[in-house]
Amino acid sequence: MSQAKTLGELKRQNYHGRTVKDELRANLITKLRAGERLFPGIVGYDETVVPQITNAILARHNLILLGLRGQAKSRIIRQLTNLLDEQIPVIAGSEVNDDPFRPISAYSRQLIEELGDETPVAWVGRDARFVEKLATPDVTIADIIGDVDPIKAAKGGHLLSDELTIHYGLLPRANRGIFAINELPDLAGKIQVGLFNIMQEGDVQIKGYPVRLALDVMLVFSANPEDYTARGKIITPLKDRIGAEVSTHYPADLQLGVEITRQEAWTKREGFDGSTVRVPDFIRELVEQIAFEARDDQRIDKRSGVSQRLPITVMESVVSNAERRALLTGEDEIVPRISDIYAAVPSMTGKMELEYEGEQVGAGRIAKDLIKRAAGEIHEGYFVGIDFTAAVRWFDEGNNLRLADTASAAECVALLEAVPELIETVVIPFDFKRDDEAQLIAACEFALEGLYAQNKISRNEEGGYTAATKAKKDRRGMIYDDLTETGRFS
Repeated sequence: MSQAKTLGELKRQNYHGRTVKDELRANLITKLRAGERLFPGIVGYDETVVPQITNAILARHNLILLGLRGQAKSRIIRQLTNLLDEQIPVIAGSEVNDDPFRPISAYSRQLIEELGDETPVAWVGRDARFVEKLATPDVTIADIIGDVDPIKAAKGGHLLSDELTIHYGLLPRANRGIFAINELPDLAGKIQVGLFNIMQEGDVQIKGYPVRLALDVMLVFSANPEDYTARGKIITPLKDRIGAEVSTHYPADLQLGVEITRQEAWTKREGFDGSTVRVPDFIRELVEQIAFEARDDQRIDKRSGVSQRLPITVMESVVSNAERRALLTGEDEIVPRISDIYAAVPSMTGKMELEYEGEQVGAGRIAKDLIKRAAGEIHEGYFVGIDFTAAVRWFDEGNNLRLADTASAAECVALLEAVPELIETVVIPFDFKRDDEAQLIAACEFALEGLYAQNKISRNEEGGYTAATKAKKDRRGMIYDDLTETGRFS
């Protein structure tokens, strides 16, 4: 069927419009019956968040997603547009997507009165029916609802109180669509009142003139749970009108986090085909464990959280450092090592909001501590029951080893062969051949980092492994010990 171009054609096609919430509900039901995935690319929410959002849409509720940063709230909200019809008819020239059969603006009502069935109709796609706004304290009622436009009044010869002089804000322009506000509690109280009035009564005052806008809109919000529950941050009547509060969360287990990071991190590099960029599983797990350790660290602010962007950006930086090494050494493979994770510390420090104790230590040193602790956790899963006594004894005898992050595979293998039984011991839990030098080096360095995490050997500021010091007895006491060694404390 061809798209109608006038109101009369639309009538002859027996077009029947529906509210946006009925539209979302109907399309959701179709997807559920077809067994389609509702939120492609969203991992770890199938049993928690997605069912709650589904219930809210089926109930035709406005909803709010409550969660810390980096929990895919904005992505979920933007994907709600996939539940809208591909296109809907509107009165051509309408600023508020007027339904041809139920116009809400004075412009469209006058146009229909003047032209009747010859009123022109345009078609609007689903993407144009989504409006998103980040709430900040400087947002005004004019931004959200609208304001009187003196230029419109002058050009049209209208009184300022005439509805035709209104310049519509974001919310009316989202009519027949989805209107999203991120960080809702940051909106000023009077703006929240304006939203409440629209949700409850469908009216608002603009410059003292009452204007009734029977908006058809799905309202979706996001917020930090602490801000949303804090008295004075959100007005109670508005909170009471939001039908569903859906709590998001970080990955529940390590493998879910690894899957998200694998999906989101950019690891394919120009000039290297897919077979030559190999990230060992233990590197992926270690990078993810860093985020888990950070979320449990008392020196990092729990109210801000540790975003899932941390392991994603760290993984990208890890691969980049390995890529830099391959370019400098002329090697054909990119295989990250532990030293590449330490090179990615700048990708961690900006992702952590520190408490007072953490600020005294510094983000850089905390990041290195997190790497150490994460390596210890992952090391136990791979090398449980495996004896590294010979290697530890070698370090205790005064030997040391430094694998520079720019050293070639041949250089590193030559250095590692000097450590008794290290290579023979490391290959036991891994399924790769002894002559796979890139994987071998990564695994050996991982084993050494695990021994460092267990305080059986030490690691200096230059990245070299040496004999353990007497001070290193508590894995989580690493920060004080290292500062003592560098002379900052006596």
